[in-house]
Amino acid sequence: MTYKPLIVAEDNHLIVVNKPFGMPSQGDISGDLCLFDWTKNYIKEKYNKSGAIYLGLLHRLDRPTGGILVMAKTSKAASRMSKLFQERKIQKTYYALTEKIPSEHEAKLSHYVKKLKDKNIMRAYDKNVHGSKSAVLNYELVKTIGGRALLKVNPLTGRRHQIRVQLSSIGCTIKGDVKYGKSQFNADKSICLLAQKIEFVHPVRKELVSYEIELPNNEIWLGA
Repeated sequence: MTYKPLIVAEDNHLIVVNKPFGMPSQGDISGDLCLFDWTKNYIKEKYNKSGAIYLGLLHRLDRPTGGILVMAKTSKAASRMSKLFQERKIQKTYYALTEKIPSEHEAKLSHYVKKLKDKNIMRAYDKNVHGSKSAVLNYELVKTIGGRALLKVNPLTGRRHQIRVQLSSIGCTIKGDVKYGKSQFNADKSICLLAQKIEFVHPVRKELVSYEIELPNNEIWLGA
């Protein structure tokens, strides 16, 4: 990991955490500390809780990515947030540093994505194929860094590896993402994809809330 988890915001119902690149969102076969368990420990220590701690994992980020992840501290908040995700009422903004500058500086990508059999990898298709699901995102070019592009991405659907496979399908592999194209590993095995902002109507307060973080300020993202 390149840094430790950071609490972005917290109230009685939700906790928003900045997940480090390389840290699993939830437990996996590696046995490494995951963000879900780290957050549970944080709540336990902060509030000196001795009993069971409720925490709802509402969505996930791929292990090599970083950024904002929201979890629920009550079952009521978890249920209402899950409904917002299902109804696509959660607005997400990602930033991706890609190995190539796209020919269109602003575009909407629509594909059908499907997991390859026995592999943790997705494939994007231009047409619907058996077992595939629609994947849609908007992107715009923010700036170029050398021969690379910094893209602002807004996914309209929430498919596995969606941004990674869709950008790769137009020849714009995310820097460090050897799984989806011609790139070299980043030194810390991260990929340059950051969940930078999330916006939604708070499930209890019923007011629009927005949480965001800064882009990484390191040599990987600065193009060194």
